[in-house]
Amino acid sequence: MDTLSGIVALLQPHDCVAAGFDAAGDWSIQFERHVGLKCNSVIKGGCWITVDGGKPVWLDAGDCVILPHGLPFIMSARSVSHGTDAHEIYAPVAHGGTASYGGGGEFFMAGSRFLLSGPAAEMLLPSLPPILVVKGGERGEVLAWALNRIARELQEPEPGSALTIAHLSHLILVQALRVFLAQDHSGVTGWLAALSDLNISRAVAAIHAEPSRSWTVAGLAAEAGLSRTIFAERFRQITGRTPLGYLTQWRMLLAMDRLLASDAALARIASDVGYSSESAFAAAFKRETGHSPRRYAREARNGTSGSTLRRYCASND
Repeated sequence: MDTLSGIVALLQPHDCVAAGFDAAGDWSIQFERHVGLKCNSVIKGGCWITVDGGKPVWLDAGDCVILPHGLPFIMSARSVSHGTDAHEIYAPVAHGGTASYGGGGEFFMAGSRFLLSGPAAEMLLPSLPPILVVKGGERGEVLAWALNRIARELQEPEPGSALTIAHLSHLILVQALRVFLAQDHSGVTGWLAALSDLNISRAVAAIHAEPSRSWTVAGLAAEAGLSRTIFAERFRQITGRTPLGYLTQWRMLLAMDRLLASDAALARIASDVGYSSESAFAAAFKRETGHSPRRYAREARNGTSGSTLRRYCASND
C-alpha cells in the first residue's frame, strides 16, 4: 500500500452526510464549529470563505475546500464578517437534499462532512492547516462528481448505498489530498508536507513500506538520496520530527490500530511494528503513550482511550 493510501486507511472516514446549496443575490452564511472533516465543492458561480476570522479566500467554480479542524467559517457572495446561521438554512433539508437561499440559480455548492476516527485522526489531523484549497481542473471535476454522487445516494437510497457512500468518502479525501500535494503548499508542515517533498517522501515511503525494519538515520538518508546531516535537518524542518521520531510515531499508530481492530497477540503486533520482543514493545508503547498496550486495548474497548491519545498527541506536538 502506498503512503497516502495507508494514512487515509488509518483515518477511517465514516458516517458521511451531504447536501447541496443553491443561492442567489447577496448571500452570506455563518457555520459554527463542527465535528468531522468538511469538504465543499463549488459547482457554479463563486464565493468567499473565511475560516475562524482568518483571511478571506475566493473560490471559483470547480474549486474545492477541505476544512479538517471543525473551525467556524463564513461563506458568502462578498467578503463579510457575519452571516445567516447555517442551521436556519439547512435544518429543513434532509441529508442528500439541497438548501436554497434567495431563490437560487446563481451559485451552487455540493458539500459533505464525514467523521474520522482512530488514533491516526488525533495524531495526524493537527498537522494540517485550517483550510486546504484545491483549485479546479480535471481532478477537481472528480471531486465535484463524487460529492454530487453522495448527495444522490443519500437522497435516493438504493441497495448498497451505505457502502457506496463510504467508498466515495475515501475517494473525496484521497483525491483532494492528491490535488493539494500537486499544488503550492508553502507554510504547510507535517506528514502532508513530507509527502510533497521529493526526497523526504522517499524516506517516509520506506518507513511505511517496512515499519518493522531496523531503520537508522543513515539508512533513511540513503533512501532519500541525501547526506545524513542534510537529510536529518531537512526532515525535521518539514515534518517537525526527527526521522526516528517519525518512525516511532508510525509504529505506534500501527500498533494502536491493531490493538483496536484485532485480537492479535502482543508478541505478533510487536514483531509487525519492529520490536524484537513483547517486553521491548510494551516498554516503548508505555514510554510513548503513558499506558501499557493491554491497558490501552482495554480502555479502547470501553470507549475511554481518548485521554491516552490526547496525552500522546500533546506530548508530540
